[in-house]
Amino acid sequence: MTRDRPAVSQDQQETAGEARGPDPRRRQALVVLAAVQFMLALDIAGVVVALPKIQVDLHFSDAGVAWVINGYVLMAGGFMMLGGRLSDMFGRRRLFLAGVLVFGVASVTCGAAVSSSMLVAGRFMQGTGEALAGPAALGMIAMLFPDNRDRVRALGVWFTITGIGGASGSVISGALTGVDWRWFFYINIPVVVFAVYAVLRVLPESRMAREGHRIDLPGAVTATGGLVAVVYGLLQVASYPWRSSQVLLPLLGGVALLAVMVVVETRSRDPLIPMRFFANRTRVTANVLSMVTWAVFIGYVVMLNMYMQQVLHYSPLRTGLLNLPVSTVNVGIVLGTRLMPRFGVKPVMATGYLGSAAGLWIASYLHVGSSYAGGVLPGIIVFGGFGGLCYPGLISGALHQVTDQDAGLGSGVQTAMQQIGAALGLALLVTLALRYTQHRAQAGVLAAIAQTDGYALAFRVSAAALAVAGVLVIAVLQTPQLRA
Repeated sequence: MTRDRPAVSQDQQETAGEARGPDPRRRQALVVLAAVQFMLALDIAGVVVALPKIQVDLHFSDAGVAWVINGYVLMAGGFMMLGGRLSDMFGRRRLFLAGVLVFGVASVTCGAAVSSSMLVAGRFMQGTGEALAGPAALGMIAMLFPDNRDRVRALGVWFTITGIGGASGSVISGALTGVDWRWFFYINIPVVVFAVYAVLRVLPESRMAREGHRIDLPGAVTATGGLVAVVYGLLQVASYPWRSSQVLLPLLGGVALLAVMVVVETRSRDPLIPMRFFANRTRVTANVLSMVTWAVFIGYVVMLNMYMQQVLHYSPLRTGLLNLPVSTVNVGIVLGTRLMPRFGVKPVMATGYLGSAAGLWIASYLHVGSSYAGGVLPGIIVFGGFGGLCYPGLISGALHQVTDQDAGLGSGVQTAMQQIGAALGLALLVTLALRYTQHRAQAGVLAAIAQTDGYALAFRVSAAALAVAGVLVIAVLQTPQLRA
């Protein structure tokens, strides 16, 4: 994420030399990194399935339960860039270890939670742990596997593990939630213990020189604080009018903090995100589209799980198993990677967005008596399959015309935008669904029907957002070059 190639000390050169040589420890190190990545990938997918039980046991409000996810993704996204910079400056192994320990302590806090506020605090801590561990892990892979072909294989293992973690998270969570949702957080403890033991034995240290580089803590704090305030204000709309102080104060305060963040980043000698990075139209468009994509995806998955458990009364395990077809997004990613070199990035991405919009429109026709095969599955398959077509183009767009030195910055910005989009989208869509549910209930509609109608409206709004994204791809996006 640095702009200039840093000078390294002799000790650092020797450390780098060990990592670059044929050291068998680097494959053991990859196992450690992959195990932690599996744990992190497991988290979001699993928590979604456990949400209905968590809401009942800890007495969350319908809007408040969104913080179980938003607390995590806001901290992970808001501090992701800072975590990458800290790992570069103070040592990737050190920051990775710190992140894993924070995540482990936070997991125990979540599992032992006796109140909604305690669980949300634990989720904020978990997100901070990922913000420290995630960038450090990717940085270590680059150092451990300097040969391009070896690095591609290592990253292939990394992303495969991520996919497996996401796909299996719902099933594992469903099985554990059927016993007690707390065990979903406690299963992180053995992984953390293994990682702490193994990190000190097999992971070499690596970092850049500290001279001339500063920590842009004000930028990270104002960005994260502003986003938390905005999301809080949006969720308050579910309970209060738009013009109420409960809504306006956090919204305006959040916007003010984000404005301060822009000023800080503009004037900082060593900003987390240089403003020049956003001078490229395609990069800006790709990151905006990433936010929209993740906003819609997380919102859809959360509300679909709520619908299956609270309206159709499926068990957590059955819900987890029936979430597996969401993995069709991976099929779409593979297909998109093959189609884009042949037909072009823009046509494939536009097709993906318009097709996934159609999938959500299909999903919006669910009702209280829908069967899984006829009412739920078609929307999942169409939305997931077409949505996956977009991801390779989003990655290429986020890295469009970046220098090698800025490649890490481009990837980090996109990851942060995904997390931020998930939080904002969930706040907006859940609030929209709740407000419409309340409106229908006040009109005398049965609770289950009103709840289903709220989800259906949110799905249709999401479909419209994806359709607009498809138009943006055609009208605004330049043709990015595909990157492996």
